[in-house]
Amino acid sequence: MDIQTLNELHVLALRDAERFPQKRLLFSQVTDQRGKHFVGIMGPRGVGKTVMLKQLAQHVENSFYISADTVPDLDLFEVAKVLHQTRKIQVLLVDEIHFIPDFARQLKKIYDFLPVRVFFSSSVSLAMYQSKIDLSRRVHIFQLYPFSFREYVYFMEKRLVPPLTLHDILHKKWQPEHFLYDYLFYPYLKGGNLPFSLEEENVFSLLQNVLKKIIYSDIPAVYNVRMVDLQIIEKMVRFIGKSAIDGINITSLSKNLGITKYKAEQFVQMLENSFVLHVVWPTGTNVLREPKIVLQLPYRLLYREWDEALGGIREDFAVEMFRMANLECYYLKSTRGKKTPDYFVTENDDHFIVEIGGKGKGFQQFKGVKTGIKMVFSDSNTIAGNKRPLMLLGFLA
Repeated sequence: MDIQTLNELHVLALRDAERFPQKRLLFSQVTDQRGKHFVGIMGPRGVGKTVMLKQLAQHVENSFYISADTVPDLDLFEVAKVLHQTRKIQVLLVDEIHFIPDFARQLKKIYDFLPVRVFFSSSVSLAMYQSKIDLSRRVHIFQLYPFSFREYVYFMEKRLVPPLTLHDILHKKWQPEHFLYDYLFYPYLKGGNLPFSLEEENVFSLLQNVLKKIIYSDIPAVYNVRMVDLQIIEKMVRFIGKSAIDGINITSLSKNLGITKYKAEQFVQMLENSFVLHVVWPTGTNVLREPKIVLQLPYRLLYREWDEALGGIREDFAVEMFRMANLECYYLKSTRGKKTPDYFVTENDDHFIVEIGGKGKGFQQFKGVKTGIKMVFSDSNTIAGNKRPLMLLGFLA
């Protein structure tokens, strides 16, 4: 343990934070935390967790920033103890904590024996979830998502448009400014949801590197997997990205990758916990409990051109917005050959039956659907009956 080296890295982190004066909307919720409990921030790589912790290092007195993936075999308790004794550090900011062996035990030890609070991040949600169980009341965990469309507008135009609910959208309770920034919607879908897109021109080259690091660095840091398994996981993402969105499930992945359904299910869970894809479970009658799998934005564009990928991108976007808004979201599945709407979404006590599509999408798929509030979200500016622009879902969070 070289405290001098850690201090040099801390100073560099403070300088780097000066490049990012604008803060994510989650920042104020994190800084409002009072009490002794620790704070965890989980989210995908490239979503801004590192920047937020560096900003916290600027904002919080007597704090110290450490990047765990740059310091091998870090003894976090000893570092916290020495920093508190020698520099009166009261808040330790630890980035990518899942790289520290047995980090939950070390956090518990700090909580029990040192007057030091820890704010930490991870890009693997399983590690964070396990730490939440192990640490019980000691940790409050926040989810840091990529930009919603609303937050993207905030960063691009320095204007925070009011959020909407599905009820607001249904009853046309929006404001004119919700439509002022429609020109940003396609740039958002093409990678603008990633915070690093604000300063990097080649988004997809960086995204490919992020995916490699997730598969070959983050996943092995949490799971006991072989190299051959990691190669199959990489092929799995490629297969999902190149395929049409309908029909991607555990069975199709197992068949096309030549692995057991049990393995396919394990790998899908790893990728969901690493923020690469979303697993959407079915609802309805007479259905098998096999989930539909969509990618997080904008991974699909690593494997298909925009025009080919757009149908899948629309659904990726919709599911991601529902998840960001903490809305329960299921997909609808019925007897073979029968067309159904795409998603069943719950907001408060109301159920919405939602169809996602292009400009020509109508209500044909709702035939025979008797329950729920039926809505179509199309990739157009059409407002007629219960048909609404898809873009408006971007203001749910």
